[in-house]
Amino acid sequence: METLAIALLAFFATGYFVLAGADIGTGMLTPYLGRTDHERRLVITSFAPFFLGNEVWLIATAGVLVGCFPDLEGELLSGQFAVVVPLLTGWIVRDVGLWSRGRGPGPRWRAVCDGAVVCGSWTVALAWGWLLAAPLTGLPYERATGPTAILVALAVAALFAAHGLGFATLRLTGQPYERARLLVGRTGPWQSFALTAVLLGALPLLAGIALPLTERAADGATLALLVPALLVVTPLIVAAQAWTWRTFRHRVTRPSYL
Repeated sequence: METLAIALLAFFATGYFVLAGADIGTGMLTPYLGRTDHERRLVITSFAPFFLGNEVWLIATAGVLVGCFPDLEGELLSGQFAVVVPLLTGWIVRDVGLWSRGRGPGPRWRAVCDGAVVCGSWTVALAWGWLLAAPLTGLPYERATGPTAILVALAVAALFAAHGLGFATLRLTGQPYERARLLVGRTGPWQSFALTAVLLGALPLLAGIALPLTERAADGATLALLVPALLVVTPLIVAAQAWTWRTFRHRVTRPSYL
């Protein structure tokens, strides 16, 4: 059961970074991709159908960690509390900007919401880099500090941005697409997206190696109850994600959704 619990944790964490990394990265690049109000709305439309479904993977990851590895979750949360706060703050600010953009009057309101999306996306990406710096450097229970933490945070944020850029070339049209294509270069859109997906997906796996997951797993009775339930729910999450990506697989040609 411990092995299945670890596999589920790795699956959900990897899925979150690969899927949510696309909308986070695109949100980070919104000012570059969209120069006008109309273009920025087009950029947001490119990932608007996906971001809530992608966040489900983070919730599932947290649920597996809390339920199957409660002692480890407590140790990580207490040690990384200063990093978790900006991560959650950026997540909330970003979602508020996405939900509120079309609900207020005038271009100034939309500009404020666009700023919330961009700042929230950058905060989330940098916070993830800061959080991952600790286990990647072998100190998972301590907040990473110094030049190493800064370099890892910036590198992870750059990887998020590159992943969003590849996603933008798959979804956008017009001038936003041309700007994204300019940075991608001669690499094909799918090749760029696949490469950054592999790199992003490897981050939580590498971080997990530094964690004593087997030693911190819950007791057998708890795992015997939770793991089968997770195995039932997981195909439903995957099916819903597959349906969303199939439904919104075409390039965006006009603002909609939000």
